[in-house]
Amino acid sequence: MHINNYLVIAGSTRPNRRSPVIAQWVATLAEDLDSGSFRVVDLRDLNLDFDNEPGIPAVSTAYTSPATRNWSELVSGAKGIVVVTPQYNWGYPASLKNAIDHLYLEWRDKPVLIVTYGGHGGGKCGAQLREVLGGMGVRLTDATPGLRLARARIEANDGQVDPGSDFADQRDEVIAAIQMLVALSSTE
Repeated sequence: MHINNYLVIAGSTRPNRRSPVIAQWVATLAEDLDSGSFRVVDLRDLNLDFDNEPGIPAVSTAYTSPATRNWSELVSGAKGIVVVTPQYNWGYPASLKNAIDHLYLEWRDKPVLIVTYGGHGGGKCGAQLREVLGGMGVRLTDATPGLRLARARIEANDGQVDPGSDFADQRDEVIAAIQMLVALSSTE
C-alpha cells in the first residue's frame, strides 16, 4: 500500500559529502509544493553491507539481513523516490549501486527522479543511473536535473554547500522535475 510518502535518497557515504544537505534542500522544495511528505534517507544510516544477501533479489524478497529488510520496506512503501547523487569519476558512487542492487522487485514500476550534482552537473552519472534503473523497470521522469557545483566548492573538500544560493539558478528546474515525479506517481 502506498501512502503519500516519497523518499529522497542521499546517495553518497563519503566523508565531507554534500548529498545529505542537497537531499534536504530537494525535500524542502518538494514539501513546499504540498504534494506529500518527502523523507530524506541517508545511505550511510542504512548500514547495507556489500552483497550480503544469499538470495537473488529479482527472484525473492526473503532477505536475511535486518538492514536489507528495512531498506526493502522503505522502498516498497514509497509512492516515489528522488535519488540525489554526486558524480564521481564520471559515474555514481558504489554505495548507491549497492543500495540499488540489494533490491529488485521493490523498484519495479516505482516512479523515480534522479538529481545529480558535480562540477559538470553530473550528467554522466545521471545517464548511467537512467540506464540501470530503467533496466530494472522503474518509471523515470523525463527530467534529470544536473546541479553544477562551483570549482571552489569542490576543491575545498569540506562538505560545505548552500543549495539555496549555490543552485539558485537551477531551483525552478528542480521544482519542475519534482512536479513531474508527483504527476508520474499519480498515474499508478
